[in-house]
Amino acid sequence: MENIIDIMHLNKSFGSHEVLRDINFSVKEGEVVCVIGSSGSGKSTLLRCINLLESPTGGKILYKGQDILDQEHNLNTYRTHLGMVFQQFNLFNNCDVLSNCMVGPIKVLKRSKEEAKEVAMKYLKVVGMDRYKNARPHQLSGGQKQRVAIARALSMQPDALLFDEPTSALDPEMVGEVLKVMKELANLGLTMIIVTHEMEFAREVSDRIVFMDQGVIVEDGKPEEVFNQPKNERTRAFLQRA
Repeated sequence: MENIIDIMHLNKSFGSHEVLRDINFSVKEGEVVCVIGSSGSGKSTLLRCINLLESPTGGKILYKGQDILDQEHNLNTYRTHLGMVFQQFNLFNNCDVLSNCMVGPIKVLKRSKEEAKEVAMKYLKVVGMDRYKNARPHQLSGGQKQRVAIARALSMQPDALLFDEPTSALDPEMVGEVLKVMKELANLGLTMIIVTHEMEFAREVSDRIVFMDQGVIVEDGKPEEVFNQPKNERTRAFLQRA
């Protein structure tokens, strides 16, 4: 399997505050990587740097071997290859569910309405929201909105999906329905980078766990290694608290 993303010596500072320090890791095609750590450890900033919602201060990000920080690289084209699912659902409130999933493929990928509708319905079915295609966001629960947001990201048919704590804004009873959909996506072989505080989910779904603390990657390994035999004292302390 080829590497979709390679991150090399990535740094990110906001003024004098260094948020990410010398981050190095890769994600292979079909791999599910869960990024865990305390609030403020740099997890979400790392995700936002990967899709360039934040500009790294230093280092390299390679997408399929090409340096996307190179001036000649088209950032908008690059972003179409990465789907992003946020904590807040960011749906278009004036559009129904189906239109929310069609607008990106039509406007960005220049797909026909027929093709965009076919792809959108396919992914709404995957997340169990096809029967709500004519509903407006205000008519949906938080869990349903997040499932639509996942379908919208999938409708762009990206190479990888990035999830930034996708259940943190949900009521507890809605968390399960979103995690169930994400498990199903992992079983379909999608490449996923997931920032999460759901430890059981991370243990069950991921191929690799990346533990971050104070802007650095402290530990990177298989779930059974990181959860059962963490090498680092900081990882052990975090897992005991979690």
